[in-house]
Parts: sequence; structure tokens; C-alpha cells
Amino acid sequence: MTLTEIKYVVSLAHFKHFGEAAANCNVSQPTLSIAVKKLESALGIDLFERSQSSLCVAPLGEKISQQAQCVLDKASATTDIAKSGEHQLNSPLHIGTTFSIGLCLFPHFIPSLQSARDN
Repeated sequence: MTLTEIKYVVSLAHFKHFGEAAANCNVSQPTLSIAVKKLESALGIDLFERSQSSLCVAPLGEKISQQAQCVLDKASATTDIAKSGEHQLNSPLHIGTTFSIGLCLFPHFIPSLQSARDN
């Protein structure tokens, strides 16, 4: 099960239409349909009840699509955390030293750090 397949399931459960779900995911309808069928085969269950004129989410498919939405939310949060670390110089700098060395060194380089930060 991939994040892409999970995204397809969530989109299909939301739109209940293969064409609209595919457009939402920026893929062709056959691509989405094949991926969902592959996932259903791997899970051994039908997530959706299909007829010639409609598509309904199966009861177990509803639970799975809700869980899948949670997975997508967590994946998005993980990406956000990673992006927040791109600019590590924006986060606080912690320096540790012994008292005697700190008294000698810090007065010399802290003003340089502060002016570099302000620029």
C-alpha cells in the first residue's frame, strides 16, 4: 500500500466518481481505477460497491478511507516538520562550555554572532 494508492482511495471515497477523483489526483481515470483495484486485490476486500450507474463506499471501505485520511494527514505533518528544518540557522543556537572558558570566549564572539544574525 503506497501513499499514492491511499490518496486515490480517499479521493474516490470523497467524490464517489472515478473521473472526478482522478481529476482531483491529477491522473487519468484508468490509472486511478487500476490502482484502486490493485489495492483491493492486495487487501482481499472490495472498498467500493460498483454498479453501472453508481459507486458507493462499502462499510469497511468507509473505515479504511477514514484511516487513510489520517495517514495522509500524518504524512503531510511529517513533510511540514521536515520543511521547518530546512533553515536551521533560524532556530536557537545552544552552546555549552565550562564557566571559566565561557567567561574568556563568549564576550569576544557573541557580538559577532548577533550582528551576523541581524544582517
